[in-house]
Amino acid sequence: MENLLNTINQLELNVCRAEIETLIRSKRTILDHPVGNTLKYQKSLERMPVVSACETWLDQDRIKAGRPSDISETDQKALRSCLFHLCPWRKGPFDLFGIEIDSEWQSYIKWNRFIHKIKPLKNRRILDIGSSSGYYMFRTAAHDPFMVLGVEPQMTFYFQFLALQRIMAIDNVFVLPATFEELPGINDYFDTVFCMGILYHRKSPLAMLAKIHDMLKTGGEVVVENLILETDDHICLCPESRYAKMRNVFFIPGIRVMEFWLKRAGFTDIKCIDISKTTAEEQRKTQWIQTESLEDFLDPENGNLTVEGYPAPVRAVFIATA
Repeated sequence: MENLLNTINQLELNVCRAEIETLIRSKRTILDHPVGNTLKYQKSLERMPVVSACETWLDQDRIKAGRPSDISETDQKALRSCLFHLCPWRKGPFDLFGIEIDSEWQSYIKWNRFIHKIKPLKNRRILDIGSSSGYYMFRTAAHDPFMVLGVEPQMTFYFQFLALQRIMAIDNVFVLPATFEELPGINDYFDTVFCMGILYHRKSPLAMLAKIHDMLKTGGEVVVENLILETDDHICLCPESRYAKMRNVFFIPGIRVMEFWLKRAGFTDIKCIDISKTTAEEQRKTQWIQTESLEDFLDPENGNLTVEGYPAPVRAVFIATA
């Protein structure tokens, strides 16, 4: 957070400096008096050996930083222990000095679905909503953007990002441990916004899309990946209580409804560039998550349904212009 604060002038964010400073102060207060998991993650970070990668490979499916020979066996063992205590690792994968973090999601599969279909990221100002460990931000950094800002309210994932940044030290990538709703209205600033796997968790998806639209420059691009219903009918699923065991899934739109939402929010040139059923190749249980995963969310007798009887997860990627 301090890196963001110290570079506000260079990032041309002075117009909302006061709001960002206020947000950072409020989050710093929480981090200065950690409790529960936040305290556990902070202690893990404090125990991390001081190691930094001389080389990084951000343009590979498995993001790689350093080689095993770059650090001692003692430091490698200590580093692995610290990283493991930051479980669950949802997004990845990563290879850090030979330590392979086999994340739940093979995030490169999603990345490869859209990266060659969106506007080039060089010199762009990019926002990643719900940035998790930072996998997509680091992949973006390989394209030489002006800056990348992530917002991630879950402390597990925020501390994962901090651990990765200690090793990789990418100087134009920043994360605020905050929700998108807490982010100041940085209007007409971003060139590209990633909103992936987030919209269905919002009670008001239209309001969220409208705010994203306002934060984009004219001609800027949003990349939305969302659960959808594979239908052209103008319908939307509102789960009664849970969807695939998730409590916080509020609306799963049909394809046309998703396009309608983007249009109502002010976007143009709306395109659905990919539709893919979620499979065990992309999302699965590993030793780095220690929790349930896709196979536990589906009906054991019918893989086309969730355990609640709803259609199994299908995700689509949409791009649109502000």
